[in-house]
Amino acid sequence: MPPSTEVPTFTSYLTQLRESLPPVTVKNYESYWRVIERAWGPRKLDGVTSTEIDRLVNQHRANAVVRSNSRDGRGAAASLISALRCIYRYAERDVLIHPADNPASKISRPPQLPSSRHALSRTQVMELAEVASTTGNDPELDALIFRLHLETACRRGGSLALDVGNLNSTDCLVQLHEKGGTVRWQPISPSLTNHLLQHIGSRGGIDTTTKLLRYRNGRPMGRRRFDYLSERLRDHLPWADTLQFSIHWLRHTTLTWVEREYSYAVARAYAGHGQRASTSTGATFTYVRAGLPEVAHALSTLTGEPHPLADAARHPLAAQPTDSARPPDGRI
Repeated sequence: MPPSTEVPTFTSYLTQLRESLPPVTVKNYESYWRVIERAWGPRKLDGVTSTEIDRLVNQHRANAVVRSNSRDGRGAAASLISALRCIYRYAERDVLIHPADNPASKISRPPQLPSSRHALSRTQVMELAEVASTTGNDPELDALIFRLHLETACRRGGSLALDVGNLNSTDCLVQLHEKGGTVRWQPISPSLTNHLLQHIGSRGGIDTTTKLLRYRNGRPMGRRRFDYLSERLRDHLPWADTLQFSIHWLRHTTLTWVEREYSYAVARAYAGHGQRASTSTGATFTYVRAGLPEVAHALSTLTGEPHPLADAARHPLAAQPTDSARPPDGRI
């Protein structure tokens, strides 16, 4: 490191990172950066040792909130280490610290355990849908959130980013913008398409906001709505509280069903995962990946509704379209 380089304190450097990094990155690390600031705010980046980092990580792990699905604070420890590595990664790039002197690089993250999430049963999905669509201060919005996530298996960020222009009502598609900058068109059922159009029209149209999901006053839906919905579902259903249900469980449920009923390739396309072959998938995956019609066909079977892009010759019209905003009586 050049002698003239002045190494900043954690507080001053984090101020710079908050101003320069993408908002989503800052949001992900902010709570952990505050932990670091409380512990070492006035200290310089090169004044902390690996032993001190270990101590802080262990303290944070011990203070982690204990829930029914807790894993001994592993997630809290891993996230704090990631937040520290982010700081020092940019400090290396800015030539504030030499890679050999990076104390965070010497800290190992706790081994990640397999996810405790699994596919829910059809009965469980219908119980959740009933609570979402009949309770709370805006059951219409919550029913749409629930069904949108069940049909598309999208992530929270994907539904939050939806604009009115991302809804293709002719082909019954929504354009999802998700993590890693991925963009894809995802099929939805005709009945959900109609309910989304009604939702936009009854809540101010495009004159109020361009966001697709909105509150009754036309204000765009925020991230806190997911927490409110999940907490309410857990309050009403003891088994959901035991599982610590969140909206992401629907992604696991739908993708598991698609993989079992169709194939890994279709499930991968349905999930919006990268299309590049890897050592786990092999080069063959380049040639057998699924396309939009196959995803539409899987959705059509799931919902029991015909879809404009599904292969009509292969599509079993098992049920009639539903008029409810609730999840359809499908085969999960």
